[in-house]
Amino acid sequence: MGYLPSVSSNSQLRNESIRCWSNIPFITVPLSRTHGKSFAHRSELKHAKRIVVKLGSAVVTRGDECGLALGRLASIVEQVSMLQNQGREMMIVTSGAVAFGKQRLRHEILLSQSVRQALHSGQSQLKDMAIPVLEARACAAAGQSGLMALYEAMFTQYSICAAQILVTNLDFHDEQKRRNLNGTLHELLRMNIVPIINTNDAVVPPPEPNSDLQGVNVISVKDNDSLAARLAVEMKTDLLIVLSDVEGLFDSPPGSDDAKLIDIFYPGDQQSVTFGTKSRVGMGGMEAKVKAALWALQGGTSVVIANGTHPKISGHVITDIVEGKKVGTFFSEVKPAGPTVEQQAEMARAGGRTLAALQPEQRAEIIYRLADLLTDQREEILLANKKDLQEAENKGRLALPLLKRLSLSTSKLNSLAIGLRQIAASSRDSVGRVIRRTRIAKDLDLEQVTVPIGVLLVIFESRPDCLPQVSALAIASGNGLLLKGGKEAAHSNQILHHLTQEALSVHGVRDAVQLVNTREEVEDLCRLDKLIDLIIPRGSSQLVRNIQKAAKGIPVMGHSEGICHVYVDTDASVEKVTRIIRDSKCEYPAACNALETLLIHRDLLRTPLFDQIIDMLRVEQVKIHAGPKFASYLTFSPSEVKSLRTEYGDLECCIEVVDSVQEAIEHIHKYGSSHTDVIITENEKTAEFFLQHVDSACVFWNASTRFSDGYRFGLGAEVGISTSRIHARGPVGIEGLLTTKWLLRGDNHVVSDFSEHGSMKYLHESLPLPQRNAS
Repeated sequence: MGYLPSVSSNSQLRNESIRCWSNIPFITVPLSRTHGKSFAHRSELKHAKRIVVKLGSAVVTRGDECGLALGRLASIVEQVSMLQNQGREMMIVTSGAVAFGKQRLRHEILLSQSVRQALHSGQSQLKDMAIPVLEARACAAAGQSGLMALYEAMFTQYSICAAQILVTNLDFHDEQKRRNLNGTLHELLRMNIVPIINTNDAVVPPPEPNSDLQGVNVISVKDNDSLAARLAVEMKTDLLIVLSDVEGLFDSPPGSDDAKLIDIFYPGDQQSVTFGTKSRVGMGGMEAKVKAALWALQGGTSVVIANGTHPKISGHVITDIVEGKKVGTFFSEVKPAGPTVEQQAEMARAGGRTLAALQPEQRAEIIYRLADLLTDQREEILLANKKDLQEAENKGRLALPLLKRLSLSTSKLNSLAIGLRQIAASSRDSVGRVIRRTRIAKDLDLEQVTVPIGVLLVIFESRPDCLPQVSALAIASGNGLLLKGGKEAAHSNQILHHLTQEALSVHGVRDAVQLVNTREEVEDLCRLDKLIDLIIPRGSSQLVRNIQKAAKGIPVMGHSEGICHVYVDTDASVEKVTRIIRDSKCEYPAACNALETLLIHRDLLRTPLFDQIIDMLRVEQVKIHAGPKFASYLTFSPSEVKSLRTEYGDLECCIEVVDSVQEAIEHIHKYGSSHTDVIITENEKTAEFFLQHVDSACVFWNASTRFSDGYRFGLGAEVGISTSRIHARGPVGIEGLLTTKWLLRGDNHVVSDFSEHGSMKYLHESLPLPQRNAS
């Protein structure tokens, strides 16, 4: 359980890190080796081909330290087998022989004693039998064969062969033995066999004096941590995974209130490392693991120390590490120039609290300044955006709708500035607004006031104009903000974030809005439940679904799909129908509020109005898919739709026939996504029935679906459109980024005074609200 309490001069450790590798008894290659240096980033671990997995005693041993944790072992074998069958070369360094042997020997001793006790004293004395202390070497000798047999049986289930190798420190000091070991391991890997390596604890000599990392270029095999490191470097391994019963390295004693897991450890940062206690079992402890990890890292092997015992993650910890997910402590020799995402989240938290404490006029002033910068720095913004567009077109990876979203223009920037000024004007009475006042009792008054949610994480694709919009809403609502944009808009996002921070600097809250530029995977960001209060995805339905699935304990606000309907009633106006449908489908087909399914009353089939709708869609080059009922009315129909729950996001739509407004509503409830749905009719009674009974975030009468937008609603902008029913729904502006807290002002009040025989009574009188700021 290691932690790093201080940062000091690193010159000593750096000097120790520069070693002549040819002097190491079992390594004869220089530092720049043929398999390359260690990986600099977690995301590169997916490219690891040769992997050593070290299983600590606490991982393979039961809690009573007598016997093996069979469930965990089975899960580990499954993960190793999966990676082996992917074409990787897997090796296991395992503990557990002593524990398995202890279980067997205790069983034999109890059995022997029970027979003698039964012969001499009767069954009543069995409970008083004492188990003698078992010597570890004897336990290892008794347990090694059973441990290997268990591994063989488990690997056989995945059609994988395993082989056992037992070593001691002496095997590495003798050049010939070292070469023999090297040759054996390479041959086993060539034959697609998983080597299972362990120190030969039955004959292991006493540990040598600890000379490691103190000028002597040898790491002694005193435990399986050092053994794993030696093998990893000797075999030119890409990755060493060290599994124990702790999550990794911490910045203070593990278990303390403020202890934080160190995501990435850079050996050049610290001269001294202070360690806590050792694991409950085993010889190594965290100090041995860190020394072994540093030694392997200097030899060109990447290292991750992680928890292999946690029931919620042990079933996929190895595969998660290889996939580059943020698990345990990753050892890297390359330190990034900027802060980590955890540090950015903490900066956003602190900046957001300072922002919330500003006067409303000061927050508005920041937003006005950002609006001015968008127009003043127009040329620089468009130049950066041009770079993004050129790179996207050269790579050819973005579809046309995404390219349109990526593009900025003078008119877009002008519209952005107008929207931001609307936000600034409406933000003066947002944070700290009293929404309820109650007199609980005499001189005991309660208020409910609006407050920021905390730290928001907004993940968006393609659309760089999202960055200033969301930033302005976060500023207006006093929230800290983490932004994760797509790589395709990197240049645009960079300059827009720079301008946002310039505006924030007006009142010294530059850090309140952070742009994540590190190689953080979205899934890793979604696990920061202690740092982030709300995730808002803005992008494709697939992105939203992925984030909703990945979020670990963090609420996600958004819509998984934008399946919007337009229902054409029998009383629809001929002039309005084609105009509204054209705008809903063709004005911006990639938008989430674009029409996807057109519902037409059965009585309109084969009428001039129906022909006009079809002709308009054909002129606009909209591909039509027929719903099942619509197809049944036609002799030659368009391609029948595969699913009525399809968001096309392009010039495509489904047409389906319904018999009534009630059936239209039922269709929307069954196949829609509760986003935006429209009725076109001149019958007010029918329209009101539709408006009241359709259970969607936005329901319109004789208006395009495209009005479902924060800017068009007068909110200035939106962080997204929510189809959930809790907290916020529809286009989410400032109000949706606020929550409340309760303020109680009393004068020596205690609850016991309100008991049956107390001196006070509850009043619960509603009090008038203070006047809102009219400006």
